[in-house]
Amino acid sequence: MNPKLLSSRSVQTDLTLLKLAALESNKNLDLEKKEGRIDDLLRANCDLRRQIDEQQKLLERFKERLNKCTTMSKKLLIEKSTQEKQSCREKSMQDRLRLGHFTTVRHGASYTEQWTDGYAFQNLVKQQEWINQQREEIERQRKLLAKRKPPSTPSSQSPTPNESKQRKTKVVNGADNDPFLKPSLPTLLTVAEYHEQEEIFKLRLGHLKKEEAEIQAELERLERVRNLHIRELKRINNEDSSQFKDHPTLNERYLLLHLLGRGGFSEVYKAFDLFEQRYAAVKIHQLNKNWREEKKENYHKHACREYRIHKQLDHPRIVKLYDYFSLDTDTYCTVLEFCEGNDLDFYLKQHKLMSEKEARSIVMQIVNALRYLNEIKPPIIHYDLKPGNILLVDGTACGEIKITDFGLSKIMDDDSYGVDGMDLTSQGAGTYWYLPPECFVVGKEPPKISNKVDVWSVGVIFFQCLYGRKVRQHHPESQGQFEAREVSLYVWKPQSEFLSCPPQAFIRRCLAYRKEDRFDVHQLGSDSYLLPHMRRSNSSGNLQAMPASPASSGIISY
Repeated sequence: MNPKLLSSRSVQTDLTLLKLAALESNKNLDLEKKEGRIDDLLRANCDLRRQIDEQQKLLERFKERLNKCTTMSKKLLIEKSTQEKQSCREKSMQDRLRLGHFTTVRHGASYTEQWTDGYAFQNLVKQQEWINQQREEIERQRKLLAKRKPPSTPSSQSPTPNESKQRKTKVVNGADNDPFLKPSLPTLLTVAEYHEQEEIFKLRLGHLKKEEAEIQAELERLERVRNLHIRELKRINNEDSSQFKDHPTLNERYLLLHLLGRGGFSEVYKAFDLFEQRYAAVKIHQLNKNWREEKKENYHKHACREYRIHKQLDHPRIVKLYDYFSLDTDTYCTVLEFCEGNDLDFYLKQHKLMSEKEARSIVMQIVNALRYLNEIKPPIIHYDLKPGNILLVDGTACGEIKITDFGLSKIMDDDSYGVDGMDLTSQGAGTYWYLPPECFVVGKEPPKISNKVDVWSVGVIFFQCLYGRKVRQHHPESQGQFEAREVSLYVWKPQSEFLSCPPQAFIRRCLAYRKEDRFDVHQLGSDSYLLPHMRRSNSSGNLQAMPASPASSGIISY
């Protein structure tokens, strides 16, 4: 086989053999550097992989520890909650004897619950009966004393010596001469003896009056305690019948502790957020399984709308909404900021009213929140402001408040809000006592509303805080429809106390009958009565005495 012939040709170049050798040497050096760099990167990669493995193992250990901590936290929280539940039930059983309890009474084919007072109330009734008996006895003795009252003029009223002698003779010989025994005439007392006995009776009556006042004060205190007891009895009964009573963890995050309250279709539980390590209020909405799918869908849309409105709100005087999730097709939950105290409605039921300073502080905070709602875009009308939707953070009237429940809120967007306001499409919803007259106008077109609806509610709440009663509104009912004709404010005035001019004028501005004459939220926020620099004429915080004419002291009409 012949070898292959090589062909060559001459090429002109400036490279010499030395340059070629240098290029080859440089290329070899670069190759060595790259290979060294690759080796370094491989070693670094191995180190990083080793570090990742170590961190992964460390992370797994931390996860394990976190799971153990979470498990222990859940265990401790459940133990604490169980102990609190047991303690509440023991106290409730003790209070059943002292304060009273419900008993089931049969009426024909039906059964009703009837309240039976405990021994504390029964003892007060016995004490009151004893006082009444003592008072009747004193009155009887005073009548007898009046018969023995000495004459005011001795010369005209005192018997003659002959008459006295005849009386004594009749008394001694009366049994022998007369067929019937006649009672002896009462012996007259001296002036000193009469006044001495009269003073004793007055002192005894004064002491009985003092004891009666103490009994009345104790009765009022017991009634407040009984209200708490009844509320706790109902809460325990609702908790025992709830399907969430055994501390479940919802959404793998929220540990339910105990029931706070139950509404129409919802239950509110105090819960612990295992992720954020904080307490929260979980509101569980349970739809009626017998509802039509259309009604369920509408209810769910309403809840989603409330969630979207509430989620965007961020203000210290508004309860924060943390989360929203579904458990099943008929059950969903909203997670809210937890407040330890009760609502203003419960406070007023317990204490009836509060001082002007406390009421003014609450109104200032409410108006501050309303200004925020009307400064965001789009603005929001709460529409359901009432004491039940105002939470007292620490349970007292001298602390912070937070507004909750935006289920009936109205969004004032450009499409629905005009110069005259927006259409009220949900007429009939809301709480009657706290809605202004324009919400009850019936016509061919729906009534127009604005943020002045909330201003009216603020005025009613302020009035109720000061006087312990609601504003009486007269909306004559004609053929089942409300028609706003007249609104009158009956002002109740405690003894020797009247409403001072500034709060009375503030209430008038809030409760102007015509919405055109009523302040809006921005004007209310700038009202002189709510400005912090305004000097208060009454440093004690109570209602300042103000003289009132007889014609105007009973009613304020609009």
